[in-house]
Amino acid sequence: MQRPLMVLGTSSGAGKTLMTAALCRVLKRQGEQPLPFKGQNMSNNAWVDGAGGEMAYSQAMQAWAAGLEPCCAMNPVLLKPKGDSTSEVIHSGQSVGTARAEHYYRDWFRPGWQAIRSGLSELQQQWPEGRLVLEGAGSPVEVNLQRRDLTNLRLAQYLRANCLLVADIERGGVFAQIVGTLALLRPVERPLIKGILINRFRGRRELFDQGRTWLEDNTGVPVLGVMPWLNELFPPEDSLDLLERKPSRGTADLDIAVLRLPSLSNFSDLDPLETEATVQLRWVAPGEELGVPDAVVIPGSKQTLGDLSAMRSSGLAAALQAYSAGGGHVFGICGGMQMLGQELEDPQGLEGGAHSCETGLGLLPLHTIFTENKALRQRSSAALWPQGTTPLRIEGFELHYGRTTASAPCEPLCGEAELGWVKPFGEEGGLVVGTYLHGVFESGPWRRRWLNQLRATKGLPPLTEQQRHHSRQREALLDRLADAFEEHINLEPLLR
Repeated sequence: MQRPLMVLGTSSGAGKTLMTAALCRVLKRQGEQPLPFKGQNMSNNAWVDGAGGEMAYSQAMQAWAAGLEPCCAMNPVLLKPKGDSTSEVIHSGQSVGTARAEHYYRDWFRPGWQAIRSGLSELQQQWPEGRLVLEGAGSPVEVNLQRRDLTNLRLAQYLRANCLLVADIERGGVFAQIVGTLALLRPVERPLIKGILINRFRGRRELFDQGRTWLEDNTGVPVLGVMPWLNELFPPEDSLDLLERKPSRGTADLDIAVLRLPSLSNFSDLDPLETEATVQLRWVAPGEELGVPDAVVIPGSKQTLGDLSAMRSSGLAAALQAYSAGGGHVFGICGGMQMLGQELEDPQGLEGGAHSCETGLGLLPLHTIFTENKALRQRSSAALWPQGTTPLRIEGFELHYGRTTASAPCEPLCGEAELGWVKPFGEEGGLVVGTYLHGVFESGPWRRRWLNQLRATKGLPPLTEQQRHHSRQREALLDRLADAFEEHINLEPLLR
């Protein structure tokens, strides 16, 4: 194989994920076959591949940038935080247990390294002429973790990868970030760093010329380029990134409140709504005012019962019930749908406690029982709701524990009855919809048909349903990212 490349960062949030995606797209344009890989990721934003394996969404996005279908070998170790210092451990796409933070390296280091080597072997066998493009995690020089590093410099040394160090100038202290990181590298690791990339620079690039010269003179590492601040709404890798998001537009036709649950998961489900110029998404955390939005979306949750408890204790559950009773529109996805039901039963204590049977929000006649078997599969089905003049399909993936059944008649969302339910407007309140289908908003025509229902309640004219699938918009976004990368970054020293 060709020499692997690795994107490291001076810190979490430096931009490793997007720079890795950009690098994959640029190499693909040059005729290579890049193979994105992140040995270990920690995220509740997940994707299910075609074989039913679970992986981080960020590696799925990098696979699309590389022109490949995502596969869990690209992210062989995924840690999904559950709260109270524990995480679900995913190896090679499947759940293998729960780890406590203080015991993780003792119990899971060797199995994790084995899963990483297995993922690498699978990619190398399938694409023997490809080039691995690796993404690191956090900072590569956390001195208390270096001995048990799974996904940064241990991997770079193992593969003899050429490394690019990314630093975020927007956060300030970029010189200290870079010099400090290089100073903490061991002598055997320092030669791996082939270049520095300054990320998210605002203003004229020549204003950084003096800084660029100083860095090269004082570190001996070339600065390969300065990426400008891109005024694009890129998919966040972590739910913490949502805190930094500012409202994308001043005024919009529709105000949609999205509940920012303590154990929020799969928030990428909302990305297609972010692209709608007539929609303003407003994230609402427990303790914040719900207001009177045009719709409320309850996204997925890693700890459904815990998040339901947080909603109750903060008053957000009561506010949501009152909103629905007053005719409001509520849409729940996965764990969000489970909360909308009448009962949630946890006979084995899978949600973090002893056997329990909790009362849901009571907005849909559903009963959920949590089981050890996790549903992991891609799905496609004929949409039965909202009704329109032309038939539509919706597609996405299931990723959940629990089995849900309807305890009273309600309309099916689609042809696969177990995927979703609808309670129409009536005497008992507003419209309530729930689905297990992650990615349900990606279908442009279906998303527009749903938005048009909201618009009709406000007397607004309908939008055209002739809308592309969100994957097309994502492709255009990746192309614009790669265009900027090609313009501002010199890859030659990294590819030698």
